[in-house]
Amino acid sequence: MTHYTSPLDTRRAARSFTAAVAVAAALCGIAVGSTWRDTTAVHAASAAPAAAAPAAAPAAPAIAAGVSSYASVVDQVTPSVVTVRVGKKAQLASAASPFSDPRFREFFGREFDERGSGGRMRVPRQEGLGSGVIINADGYILTNHHVVDGADKVEVELADRRVLTATVVGDDAPSDLAVLKVQATGLHALPLGDSDKARVGDVVLAIGNPLGVGQTVTSGIISAKGRTTGNGDGSFQDFLQTDAPINHGNSGGALVNLQGELLGVPSQIMSPSGGNIGLGFAIPSNMAKNVMGQLISSGHVRRAKLGVAVQQITADLASSLGLSDVRGALVNQVEPGSPAERAGLRQGDVITEVQGRRVTDGNELRNAISNTAPGTSVALKVVRDGRTSDISAKLEELKASNDESEGRDEHGSSTSPGRYGMQVSPLTPELAREYELPRSVKGVVVTDVDPDGVAAESGVQPNDVIEKVNGHTTTTVAELKTAIEQTGGKPVLVLLHREGHSLFLTLKPARS
Repeated sequence: MTHYTSPLDTRRAARSFTAAVAVAAALCGIAVGSTWRDTTAVHAASAAPAAAAPAAAPAAPAIAAGVSSYASVVDQVTPSVVTVRVGKKAQLASAASPFSDPRFREFFGREFDERGSGGRMRVPRQEGLGSGVIINADGYILTNHHVVDGADKVEVELADRRVLTATVVGDDAPSDLAVLKVQATGLHALPLGDSDKARVGDVVLAIGNPLGVGQTVTSGIISAKGRTTGNGDGSFQDFLQTDAPINHGNSGGALVNLQGELLGVPSQIMSPSGGNIGLGFAIPSNMAKNVMGQLISSGHVRRAKLGVAVQQITADLASSLGLSDVRGALVNQVEPGSPAERAGLRQGDVITEVQGRRVTDGNELRNAISNTAPGTSVALKVVRDGRTSDISAKLEELKASNDESEGRDEHGSSTSPGRYGMQVSPLTPELAREYELPRSVKGVVVTDVDPDGVAAESGVQPNDVIEKVNGHTTTTVAELKTAIEQTGGKPVLVLLHREGHSLFLTLKPARS
């Protein structure tokens, strides 16, 4: 599991609260995180000391050739790294809370009694801890959104032990970044490095306040670039992965190179136990530079949108689409009226470049577009039907809520292409209503899939609607059969509709 790296440092009342959470987990089968929000999938870098035994620390990385000490770099950067302490008001938990179970009153008495609270539980005031980085001598500090999310009090402890009250200038959940401001001048700001130039294998140092023990420095290397974990409010992720030990409390701190430049902001760790196992993730400095600049100037972040849904290219898809290599973003849906539609992008196009930069996958495309100012015209390189062309699209601003339109209708009668291990049926109005499909969806619905058949192996699932085969619309079972047979035993490129989204799959040749 991945986890945020921010801990809760609660007082006496919170200790019994933590104990109650542990019992709740045992009784109700829920995951217990150390942050204010649900961290079942990913733990954040703010932390409270865990009761469980810590995971074994990974072996220390080899010291770079010719370097016997990092002390000079540490002396240079540590004055720029601060501790961020936050508080959240006491509140009443909802009736759905596991504490509504009467067994908790037996264990914990009146502190968790529901009486007098309208059927809700009183949760004591919580305190949390994370880290931050001074980015401006006049008091601007960069940290994680999840460190300050929901806080009504924020304090910053400097390296010289001064404690200053901080205000939140702005925070951005999609990138998990926030900017704080303290009333101070002449602070030691940390210069930003170019995260795009960082290479896998480069030595890095992670600096923060893990588990509240005090400022700590760990070392490692950049293990990978361009990582995503799937956790986060908006998933604008392009993480630097590192094996430098990161634990709860490192969130919002610094990942620096040996030149003393900020390369990343530690945000998450991946671990089955919540402790460090050498899989840490930091927001790259170039993404942080864009976000924090907008937060300081306006208090919020504007992002651009192209108006496409995309999926990753697999080896089978690359072969079916006639691509020379396995990279790019496959367009499986074009939003009506969007910049993509106006520019002439189509379903089935593969975007391979944006503004002259190669696109490896859909996440890379999304980050490239979102980091561009709305209203900008971008040059796209697109592969369509085996030919490469250039398309220009003028981007719009991405709104906070971007719902996709829906629609649907059809006709049919039922049958089964048995060699592929799936049962299919024409999409009748009755089936469309049963599956709650929009009117715009037309095709053949998959009613059953043999788990040992070719269709299942290719990724086809029951309730999928097969809309196109090799670019040809299929609204009847006969059309589906004909389209498949015309491929002459080669892999078939199939466009599906699944749970409100379009998806390309390669249907492998049927077994004889």
